Parts: sequence; structure tokens; C-alpha cells
Amino acid sequence: MNIYSSRPVVLCLSGHDPSGGAGLQADIEALLAQGCHAAPAVTALTVQDTVNVTDFRVLDREWVLAQANAVLNDSEVAAVKLGMLGSLEMVDTVVELLSAHPHLPVVCDPVLRAGGGGRLGKDEVGYAMRERLLPLSIIATPNLPEARILAELPDGTADECAEKLLPYVKHLLITGGHGDETEIHNRLYSRDGLRETYTCQRLPGSYHGSGCTLASALAGRLAQ
Repeated sequence: MNIYSSRPVVLCLSGHDPSGGAGLQADIEALLAQGCHAAPAVTALTVQDTVNVTDFRVLDREWVLAQANAVLNDSEVAAVKLGMLGSLEMVDTVVELLSAHPHLPVVCDPVLRAGGGGRLGKDEVGYAMRERLLPLSIIATPNLPEARILAELPDGTADECAEKLLPYVKHLLITGGHGDETEIHNRLYSRDGLRETYTCQRLPGSYHGSGCTLASALAGRLAQ
């Protein structure tokens, strides 16, 4: 037994945001609000402010595996949340890790673009995530620009992207908010035919980290 055994533990594999708005910091805060304990394993370091990313560096696979395995060997992990991976090698690293723990529910937030539009991985990383990580996940939570990359449909609608992606993942939540619309439409799709749209008014101002927060909240609910 360890000091966190009273709370469900969620292993988070994602990048570090020095501004504190997105990435692992957002994961920690969202999971704490769900009554969970976040175990953050850093996959990448970023140079970013509250608006955009200017650079990033992916960590060595050995470091990421060592971090994750230290948690898995010590704590009873109840769920996994994936965020920024940043490279093909890191996708392979996470696939290796998850394949050794197939019982864990996985929420995949395929982070490929920052809120300000900066790249957090080449498009090839998205294709690798689609082919290798989405099938290991219960749900994926891309925003529409990321869904278009994953589906290889540069101008695709959410419905068109979902049709292309559902063969890879059982549930898909495509989030809105990256255009200039006054209403935000988050669309949930399931392989069994479920289609749901959740609409809310856009808040004034500009934010980043909402996708990380949402995916972590889902992981927290799955962990309970």
C-alpha cells in the first residue's frame, strides 16, 4: 500500500508546458478535481507561453519507460491518459508500454497542434497514432484540426473524419472551438452508431489546455 491508495491513480504520458496551462499541469489539476491522483510521466519538454508553442524536445524512450514503469510497479494504476508524444519513436514506446498492460483503459488525446496552431509533432506522428494507438484506446479526443490530420481529410467535416477513424477506435469525441464560431460543438461518435452533439456558448478570451483537461477528466471518470 502507498500513500495514494485511497484515490484512483491515472498514469499520464504527455508533455510539459512551462506556462502551466496545458500538458501535464492541466492533467494534474483535472484529475485532482475528479478525486484522482495523477502520476505524470514526461514525454516531451516544450517552449511555450499562454498563446503558442515555439519549440519542443521529445525525451529518450528509456527515460519515458523508466518513469512509467516506476509508477506501474509501485501503484495500482486504474487508467492511462495519453497526450503529446511528439515523435514516431515515442508512439512506438507507448505502444510497447500499453501492450504490456492491456487491462488498463486508455484515453488518447492525439495532441498534434497547440491552441495557437503551433505544431507538436509531424503529421506522420498522427498517422502512427491512428494505426497503432487508437486501437489500444477506449476513446480518442482530437479537436477538428487534429481529426482532419488523423483521417487524412484536410477539409473534412467532423462526420467525415469520424467515418474514417471509427474503424480504429470504439469511441471518438471530436471537439470544437478552433474556429471563430460563437457556439462550441463537441461531437461524440461510437462504432455502434451512437451520435451525440454537445453545444455550449464560447467563452470570451483565448485559452489553451482545454483538450488536455477534457481528456484527463474522462480518464478520471474511467478510473473510478
